Amino acid sequence: MPERARGVDSYEPDIGEVLWRAWKAMVLPEGYRAEVLGEAIDVSAPAGRRPGILVDRLRKALEAPLAGGGLVAHQGGNVIHRREGCVPDLFVGPEDLDEIPDEEGLGVDATRVPLVAEVVSPGADAHRRDHIRKQRWYAQAGVPVYLVIDDFDGQGTVTVFSGPAPERAAYATKTTVAYGTPVVVPDGPGIKGLEITEALTGP
Repeated sequence: MPERARGVDSYEPDIGEVLWRAWKAMVLPEGYRAEVLGEAIDVSAPAGRRPGILVDRLRKALEAPLAGGGLVAHQGGNVIHRREGCVPDLFVGPEDLDEIPDEEGLGVDATRVPLVAEVVSPGADAHRRDHIRKQRWYAQAGVPVYLVIDDFDGQGTVTVFSGPAPERAAYATKTTVAYGTPVVVPDGPGIKGLEITEALTGP
């Protein structure tokens, strides 16, 4: 009898589905964000003034290269792929994000986003999240370019990942330069050739 009672009505969701449901139901204080990465929900506190300045500078730096091409830089918002989701500091997408919705209408489809950028917060956990876990996730989703700005790596670094290999959850190319050394975005509509300089990362 116990075995029969379990039957088809005893469906038990896998951990991915449980986390996805939990993430969708979360209500966080203003400024906090929750992300579903692998078998964990990552909640992070507001990043503070300096990361906000860097993200705003990057958004402004993208305005001219993207002008007229139908793409703009967006701050905030869910980027979704296969019941997982990130909230990047900045991503490039169409002006009307209804053009690239995810299946459940909770954000945008990561496979149609040409660039994402993260500004690293202080702490080892934040470093691992942005440099390792998110790098794998964005590569798996096929995002062409992933940009990481890190005030806390030595005297500061900018890293550009490009050439995603989704089957390996890795990028073919990784270029890291210290603050003060220009680095060029190698790929992506409207962003190829964009140079990240000290004007963006300086005090």
